[in-house]
Amino acid sequence: MKIVIYDGANTIGGSKIHVEEGDNGLFLDFGMNFAKYSLYYEEFISERTARGIYDLWHLNLIPKLNIYRRDLIPRDLINEVPRYPKVPTSAVLISHAHLDHVGNVALLDESIPIVGSPTTIAILKALNDTSSGGSHFGMEIPYYKVKKNKDSEGYILEADRNSHYPSRKVILSEDISSFHDFLFYRPGQESSRAKKIIPNDVKTLDEEDLGFEIKAFTVDHSIYGATAYIIEGDISLAYTGDFRLHGKNGNKTRKFIKEAKNASVLITEGTRVGREEHENVSEQEVYKNALKIVEEAKGFVIADFSARNFERLESFKEIAEKTGRELIVTAKDAYFLHALIVTAKDA
Repeated sequence: MKIVIYDGANTIGGSKIHVEEGDNGLFLDFGMNFAKYSLYYEEFISERTARGIYDLWHLNLIPKLNIYRRDLIPRDLINEVPRYPKVPTSAVLISHAHLDHVGNVALLDESIPIVGSPTTIAILKALNDTSSGGSHFGMEIPYYKVKKNKDSEGYILEADRNSHYPSRKVILSEDISSFHDFLFYRPGQESSRAKKIIPNDVKTLDEEDLGFEIKAFTVDHSIYGATAYIIEGDISLAYTGDFRLHGKNGNKTRKFIKEAKNASVLITEGTRVGREEHENVSEQEVYKNALKIVEEAKGFVIADFSARNFERLESFKEIAEKTGRELIVTAKDAYFLHALIVTAKDA
């Protein structure tokens, strides 16, 4: 088994890890490297999406490989990209829906399937549905807008308004017997924002041959749907993605750790290495501290925490109920909660 870390080795996030054996290959995540992006972009300076992958390619923000969507390659790159290796890629295993792990997946060749938990796929769909678009391509999964040449020189790309919204093939990490309309496309149910997501031939890891034996494990993280993987080839590789022990799904992380002990290779993100144990505050402690603050507060209370931390949002929902308050969330968060609820009903 050959393992190449294209990004994420010396920074937080940006994980792009390729596993290859014989004619088979997989990517373990394909995320945005925020540290590299911040060298060129900031709040009011974003990608020139009208140039496709041109800037990302020349600024070394993505690996120089021949693996990207054809409609994102402008004419002044079309002869350069094929000079680089086209590594075998049967699928991308997505650990979770944070952009530092999934934010560059939308750039990959449209024939490459994505693997993820039903919850992760629902979150990614909701991200795309609620995205304003235009700032970067990170939201264009599982479905995307096909680009075409705007000018005769082929340097400027724009969305093809006459094209439908194609969806990547989706392989679920676990079986769900039926799909809610939120995930499963049925003719006549498209809206101007919520497009076709999962094709009719959606399969699970157990049904799909990707050239490796792959086992998926739910793990605890600040975003729901986080998944770790064990890949069996001529050796066994365990990939944690981001995981933790101090949330509601800590016991599921422990189950994965028990299985991962038998792996020959362990790949994990070391963002907490070297920190003191007492710095890891459990979600239960956060809940208790926040409850005390809200109980003592008068009037309106504002809670600010990281985006898509749905476990924390649930905690504040309970706090609001206990303290006789009304919980107010943004319309975007309400849409995410709808996505999670209807997906959970089908699980």
